Amino acid sequence: MKSIRNAFWAGTALCAASAVSATELEVTHWWTSGGEAAAVAEFAKAFDATGNTWVDGAIAGSGGTARPIIVSRIIGGDPMGAFQFNHGRQAEELIEAGLLRDMTAVAEAEGWKDIVNPPSLLDACTVDGKIYCAPVNIHSWQWIWLSNKAFEDAGVAVPTNWEEFVDANEALRAAGKQPLALGGQPWQSAGLFNVLLATIGGPEVLQQVYGDGDTDVAAGEKILGVFNAAAHARDMAQGSSIQDWNQATNLVITDAAGGQVMGDWAQGEFAVAGEVAGQDYTCLPGLGMNEVISTGGDAFYFPVVDDPEITAAQDVLAATLLAPETQVAFNLKKGSLPVRGDVDLDTANDCMKKGLEILASGNTLPDVNMLNTEDTNNQLNDLFVEFFNDPSITAEDAQERFVRIVKNKD
Repeated sequence: MKSIRNAFWAGTALCAASAVSATELEVTHWWTSGGEAAAVAEFAKAFDATGNTWVDGAIAGSGGTARPIIVSRIIGGDPMGAFQFNHGRQAEELIEAGLLRDMTAVAEAEGWKDIVNPPSLLDACTVDGKIYCAPVNIHSWQWIWLSNKAFEDAGVAVPTNWEEFVDANEALRAAGKQPLALGGQPWQSAGLFNVLLATIGGPEVLQQVYGDGDTDVAAGEKILGVFNAAAHARDMAQGSSIQDWNQATNLVITDAAGGQVMGDWAQGEFAVAGEVAGQDYTCLPGLGMNEVISTGGDAFYFPVVDDPEITAAQDVLAATLLAPETQVAFNLKKGSLPVRGDVDLDTANDCMKKGLEILASGNTLPDVNMLNTEDTNNQLNDLFVEFFNDPSITAEDAQERFVRIVKNKD
């Protein structure tokens, strides 16, 4: 407790000192849906309270849209004050080029090594012993969100696992419901497949394939079983003509679809819509098959700038993002879990509490972004988009391409 208390007072002093010379800081991110906007507003409010000003640089779309724009600006000499990336290897080249700040001093002053849980989140920010980012949340992909009323209208019980969901396909269609809501963004197809990989194939299989590059496993029966499950998902997703992930979530919220496989950020959309977990919708971590969650999520990086006032404001923002009150306010709105293990989340809903219980049990796995480079992920995205859009591609054919990508992954 002493280290945490000292870290809190260090952060308070840092914030107070900054108020003497208030600075506008442009912060770039891709949080633009209703739930995301409500969450990021908590960051802005906390930073503004230090006497500085959060200048919102939201980029509509997704990380796939935003990341190239962010990188282009930094390389082109027009850096923002701070930017959001996912936990993992996305910032490697910028760090190697010396374009991002070493934030170790802030991390040590704030005691991040004592409070960030799991430690792998801070490890993902660390290169050659130096800390380059501030982790702000834990997002897990391995969830299915179900409309209770959609299943009531279809005359079947709300599923308790993936297999029961697949079995409800015909009843949902007969009731005029879209069985599985799936948007057209490539990362959604990839996310769906990777959730099936982690829950049906198993966490160890995901690690062997993406972490170890094991082509024997990639070519084996377990991966074929995952592609067969993905083929079932493809059948259930037919007719889902929306594009954005939050539009797919809205189909579940409005009871037009039976369910959606999506990360826990979907909770933010349910919250904005006034939906109640366990009453209006059901959440199944690990698709009800394998209660495990990945420790992905988001972190903020800070470009090198030749302006001491901007640099000072960057330090203040980094400390503010991990302050206890900020962590609670942001994550309750975002649907994610806090990176601090010492904050009070008694007001969390049933789904967030399920996630907290799984996190406490240690049933976690690394996020795909921690295991794969952007190049490998883009190749996988192309494969999964083609697979989910083209019913003529067999599970066997897709697996053959999958093995080649794993074999050549860097």
